[in-house]
Amino acid sequence: MEYAHNGKFVTFEGCEGVGKSTQIRMLEEYFEAHGIDALFTREPGGTEVGERIRGLLKDESLDMCPETELLLFEAARSENTARVIIPALEAGRIVIADRYIDSTTAYQSYGRGLDRGVVERLNAYATHGVRIDLTIFLDAPPFANTHRTASDRMELAGREFHDRVYAGYREAGEESGRFAFIRTRESKTETAAAVIDVLREHGILP
Repeated sequence: MEYAHNGKFVTFEGCEGVGKSTQIRMLEEYFEAHGIDALFTREPGGTEVGERIRGLLKDESLDMCPETELLLFEAARSENTARVIIPALEAGRIVIADRYIDSTTAYQSYGRGLDRGVVERLNAYATHGVRIDLTIFLDAPPFANTHRTASDRMELAGREFHDRVYAGYREAGEESGRFAFIRTRESKTETAAAVIDVLREHGILP
């Protein structure tokens, strides 16, 4: 059942190394400068339980099966949604999430090869029926905008894995009807301006 709320729920998605964290930080600075009330959260994370799970999922020394990885992501999501996201939406706030269900579809289904139907059922269960109003997808191949060295389990998964993730995002995003595909620019400021334009077009910002 879909959960009705008075706020606006926006998720940010993208492959590794495309500048997603930078754009979210710039958006947060824009909101603060313009007095716009919003809650920023991340997945996995957002709560004490979620942050502890995040540590496990990013630990490159751990070898876990794909099913375990999936369930850990969903556990963190359920906690964050129930304790952080839903209360903010009920209060009529804008919520900006750094990753949400589409990451799990792209990474665990397309990337790891887990059954998409199972992934989507678990996504639905863990979100408590919350509806996403808009998903901003930074549309660039993995590691397109960074020169950093891979440093966690997901980044170290290999190029073929990340290519499958990118293809999965493209396919699932086009199916969903709520994706705004934003091609990243050479200038971070130009990309940030495109994000603001999309938020206005979809009624998130005035």
